[in-house]
Formats: sequence, C-alpha cells, structure tokens
Amino acid sequence: MASNKKPRIKYAALRRFLAVVLITLLGVFLLIFLLRTNSISSFVDGPQDEEVDEGYKLNDSYSHYRQILNLPKQNKLSIRLDKLNQMPPRNIDLYPNLPKDHITIVLYVHNRPQYLRVVVQSLSQVVGISETLLIVSHDGYFEEMNKIVEGIEFCQVKQIFASYSPHVFPNSFPGISATDCKDKDDPRKKHCEGNPDHVGWIGGDSGHSGHILFIEEDHFIFPNAYRSLQLLTALKPKKCPDCYAVNLAPCDVNSKGEGWENLIAERMGNIGYAFNRTVWRKIHRKATEFCSFDEYNWDITMWATVFPSFGRPVYTLRGPRTTAVHFGKCGLHQGQGERGACIDHGSVKIDVEDIDKVVNIKPEWGVHVYKKQPGYQAGFKGWGGWGDKRDRELCLNFAYMYHLRDYPSPSATS
Repeated sequence: MASNKKPRIKYAALRRFLAVVLITLLGVFLLIFLLRTNSISSFVDGPQDEEVDEGYKLNDSYSHYRQILNLPKQNKLSIRLDKLNQMPPRNIDLYPNLPKDHITIVLYVHNRPQYLRVVVQSLSQVVGISETLLIVSHDGYFEEMNKIVEGIEFCQVKQIFASYSPHVFPNSFPGISATDCKDKDDPRKKHCEGNPDHVGWIGGDSGHSGHILFIEEDHFIFPNAYRSLQLLTALKPKKCPDCYAVNLAPCDVNSKGEGWENLIAERMGNIGYAFNRTVWRKIHRKATEFCSFDEYNWDITMWATVFPSFGRPVYTLRGPRTTAVHFGKCGLHQGQGERGACIDHGSVKIDVEDIDKVVNIKPEWGVHVYKKQPGYQAGFKGWGGWGDKRDRELCLNFAYMYHLRDYPSPSATS
C-alpha cells in the first residue's frame, strides 16, 4: 500500500531511485533500432586523459539540444558513456530478425551484482526471450555489472548508461560537491550552491511506438511472463480499453494473485509494468508536475501528482496469478558486494511451479475491476529528497530535449 511508505531522507544516496526510473523512461526509446555489436568495458576503461575516439560520433540532434539547454559541462567519462549509449545492440548475429510485434524489455539497475545475476538467470528461462530486445539501463558505470550483462547470450541486449549520474560526477553537480548547500543552509549567507536533496539526471526519446516492459534488478521473472505479457497487450484494447498499461504482478508486492478465472484491472503496480508510446506521451506532458514534486520515490510521484491529473482512475490489466516477484530484502543502495548482500546465503529461492511455465490466462475470461484505488490524499507534499532547484531544472531540460518544437522552453515554465 502506498500509504505505508515512510520518509527516508537522511542520506542523499537513498534518494536517487526517482532519477533511475526517469532516466530509463526518457532515455530508452532513443536506442532501439541500431544494428551493430560491440564490447563496452574496453572502451570505458581506457585512460581518461586520452582523446575520445572520434569514430563514435554523437547523434547530431542530441549534441545540438545539449548545447541549447543548460546542461552541466561533461567530463571525459560522461562523454564516453554518451557515445556508448549510441552503440547498437549485441547478439544481432545470433538473433538477426526480431518479430515486428515484439515487446522490448527494459531492466534498470544500480550496483547490486548478486541481484542482477538472479534476474539474468530468470530471464534466460523465459519462453520467447530470444524474440525480443533487452535494454539494461545503468545509473552509472560499474564494471562488475557490465561484465554480467556482456555475458548475456540468450537475446539481443543493449546497455545504456546515465552519463550525468552522480557516480560519473563524484565531485561536482549532478554529484555532490564541497560547495553544495546542506540541510537548511541559506545560499546567500553560506555562499553555497543549489538546495539540499539533489539527485542526478539524464534522458532521451525516439520513435518506438510499441509496448515496453520495465523491470528492476530485484524482480524475478517467471518462464511464462513474456507470453502472458503478449496476450495481455493483445486483450487490453477489448477487455479493458480504459487501462493505460499491463502488469506482470499485482500492485500489492506481497500478493501472488487471486487465483480466480478472471483478468484483473487495478492501480498500476511497479513490478513488471508495460505501456506504449501513447501513454508515455501522456505522462511526458506532465513533466513539470513530475519534476517539481518533492518526492524521491518515482512511483509515489506518479500516484500523487501525475495520475490524478489525468482526470480518471489509471488502471492496469494483469492476470490472476503473478508472473514476476520482488525478491530484494533491502534498499537500492544496499547489498553491494559479497559481505553486504541482501540475499540469503548469496542466492534466492523462488518456487516456480508447472503452472508458471505456461500461459495461464484465457482470452474468454471477464475482467474484475478494483474500483477503489488506495493512494495519497489531496495536499500530500511528498516525503522529500527532490528539493534542489538544479535537479528540477535538469529534469525539465532532459524532458524537453527531444520535444523543443512541441513544448515551451524550461525557462518559460519557471
């Protein structure tokens, strides 16, 4: 239940998950139809004082808009990551022809390699996984995470990196610098920069119009998830035309589903959610509301500000039995390394039954609608963690980057 979430704004690192998700939502569409393969670690690990390989040219429109907008000056690692983001998927030689109606899968990750290994292993067992493109969105560059992804051979795979992540700018904005304002500092009196609670950012967009599935590094995906997802997206226009998305799991992360012979329409959950470009455009039009809300949880921000502005309940369609589960035992920025791992004995035990290996949704089923959607009351101001004006401006800059012709400039909204 959203109302059970509590504020956790003591440490800046714990407030960055909001940016991780929006990095993915804004950036993933740019990179879907590229057609070559390459390795990443050797490119990133080169000496940082070398000139960046001019053979990797940034997309012209991206470079142009980056100059127009007031973005932080990039260091060499940031530039390298930008160029990596425009490299094509790997494994095209193994899987050269994807079905036109395939559903791209986006896996956004931080730096929990033990978790990532579990997710990758579960994905390798998913029926139909070789028919799609897997995009792994990193909120920084971490070599162990990169190596795990480079070892994937069961589908096409593309990596994108947050080139404006605090991990890439450890001593300056968007990272934390010695001149940043802290706690209740007055910038005029302390001669410091920004406001407390800042978080890093990046973004992008492209012409992909089909559904995209979003999962996280602590989501275990069942073997029948992809085929179930395909069926749900096909059924949604007739079974639930008012549904904005489809989900692999219930909104209640502790639920495994009702087990009924009905499809379920309820509030959109944050485990295995998928929507198309039309819905993304609707969300994107609320960039000002999203970027200005002082809340570090992306899902709370959506539930408290974006979805209510649509004027009617935002439903998602799912099956009566979960096809993905959350297995993480602690937060995004915990559990890194062997000693601090948040997995019992370095592994996770998920019971996968025979019913979880085949599609267990039937097209003739009706839809049970949960009309009462729990959420946040009018006047809720957020738990904090997104208070730095620089973060909000950077958020808007990236939101507008690929739509300068369609929307006013960020300065016009201030």
